[in-house]
Amino acid sequence: MLPLVLIAALVVLQELTPANFELGFLLAATPPLAALAYGPAATMLFGVLVVVLLTLPGLRWEHPGNGDALTVTFVALLSVVIAWVRSRRDAQLVTVRTVAEAAQLAVLPPLPPQVGAVRCAALYRAAQRGALLGGDLYDVRQGPHGVRALVADVQGHGLAAVGTVVALLGAFREAVLDEPGLQGVAERLDRRLVVDSEGVEHGELFATAMLLEFPPEGSSVRVLSCGHPAPLLLRGGTVGELPVVPGAPLGLDLAAYAPPPVLSLTLLPGDRLLVHTDGVTEARDATGECYPLAERLPGITAAGPEALVEAVWRDVSGFAPEIRDDVAMLLLSRVR
Repeated sequence: MLPLVLIAALVVLQELTPANFELGFLLAATPPLAALAYGPAATMLFGVLVVVLLTLPGLRWEHPGNGDALTVTFVALLSVVIAWVRSRRDAQLVTVRTVAEAAQLAVLPPLPPQVGAVRCAALYRAAQRGALLGGDLYDVRQGPHGVRALVADVQGHGLAAVGTVVALLGAFREAVLDEPGLQGVAERLDRRLVVDSEGVEHGELFATAMLLEFPPEGSSVRVLSCGHPAPLLLRGGTVGELPVVPGAPLGLDLAAYAPPPVLSLTLLPGDRLLVHTDGVTEARDATGECYPLAERLPGITAAGPEALVEAVWRDVSGFAPEIRDDVAMLLLSRVR
């Protein structure tokens, strides 16, 4: 619309100004302006319109000479070429972004609202601008031993950590079906990272992880921490960290990986567990203070699980002017 508005304004202005007031050459800027917003066909139409207006005897333009008219025509043709190149580049960028988003969603698909007997809601925000997936991950899967959940934070963030994320998710999904206990799942994840480290230039890949298991029967949950921030238990109007014993992070290539002890906890009706990565608690305000999740969570109200994690994210975003790390949150509760 802007080129059309410019042409109309110049025509009206020319008719209202003295005959010796030269505005015709200003129209030559219309095709380049159109090339920034329109395709080659529309840009050509604007170029033809400009040339016609500049040579139309019915208007009081100070008509350019033959050389100047050729210059305006050349500018119009060049604008068409520029619009064609820009349109092709925009189409290529759209294609690349669509493929990238599809690949990232295949790695970390949207979480269903319920997996087995567990209601869940999740939120993910990658630190790298324009990316859907970074160095954090989560997953909830149902297997023969109940519903198991994973929240992990791999070394680094952004697209450089995606390969490690893919490896961990694949190992977890296999372990959910094969391993009878959470410690076996942790060992499987550790072995995956140790093997993958052999092909890394610096020879080191590691990740912190939180594993949870909801047995098929009863109301308990089992929790195992591999160097990861402790989950928060939301019970009534109170919030507290689970007293889980943290073990070593995964992938450190220790002589013999010893999984930490598993915490078993009975959940009461209405209890919810919030598992998060350190991108939440390490978000800093203008004074350098870290975001106090456990302190602020009781004051955050929401109508449902998905609304709660979104509300926490808005609170974190308002607290910290810039969030430089990936953020993942997973809210879990048993269905009664």
